[in-house]
Amino acid sequence: MLLSLKNISKTFSETGITVLKGVSIDIEKGDFVSIVGASGSGKSTLLTIMGGIDKPTSGEVLLHGKDISQMTEKELAVLRRTKIGFVFQFFNLAPNLTVYENIMLPIVLGGKSQKDFKEKADNLLKYLGIEAQAEKFPSKLSGGEQQRVAIARSLIYEPEIIFLDEPTGNLDSKASKDIMSLLKNINEELKTTIVQVTHSKTNASFGNKIVSIEDGSIGEEVIKNKAVSIENEITVIETVSTENENIGGGKE
Repeated sequence: MLLSLKNISKTFSETGITVLKGVSIDIEKGDFVSIVGASGSGKSTLLTIMGGIDKPTSGEVLLHGKDISQMTEKELAVLRRTKIGFVFQFFNLAPNLTVYENIMLPIVLGGKSQKDFKEKADNLLKYLGIEAQAEKFPSKLSGGEQQRVAIARSLIYEPEIIFLDEPTGNLDSKASKDIMSLLKNINEELKTTIVQVTHSKTNASFGNKIVSIEDGSIGEEVIKNKAVSIENEITVIETVSTENENIGGGKE
């Protein structure tokens, strides 16, 4: 098992609000997982815990059997930079760096030689269709192009798994479709495991598994369009509606 969450709970100490309640999920290598739910359901918090950005109040986050929730911040920083990728809704590109420099940023931060990764970066630029934008700054790119740069940056270390928080939330319908098709290709061709948070049924349908979060718990299981209520189990889907509408409405 690539990633396994065991009985994850999260309570924010500042407010005393519990946003996750005993969530357990197994993610296998090669999965494309979509996490869906209404605003405030806890799905974005779950994603940050999976990706080692936040820590659970209780439970285990096992990556290849090792509990990353027990790692130090220094260990987590290295893990996030080299073993997993994270793509944010707002791209999070450095505005004063070119496309190429943004892609190379994890290499620079890791103290590695850029020369050793030049071929990899060049291949990513070509694969993602942004080769002509290599020397441009983010302000000169469209939203779709910026998201492709963010995806390229997340792939530079060839991570096994990429986490995406509303990957098309700031894109128009055409750019959204292009990005989702690209992610599907990355999943199938590069064998990269993908976990996304989304409100969109269309985006969710690109996954082979869908996890539905309701009030901090796993809400239901859907198999071939048949829904069965369950507790603390993964939601799996094989066929879903691809109507262009939101799940749960709003943004979290």
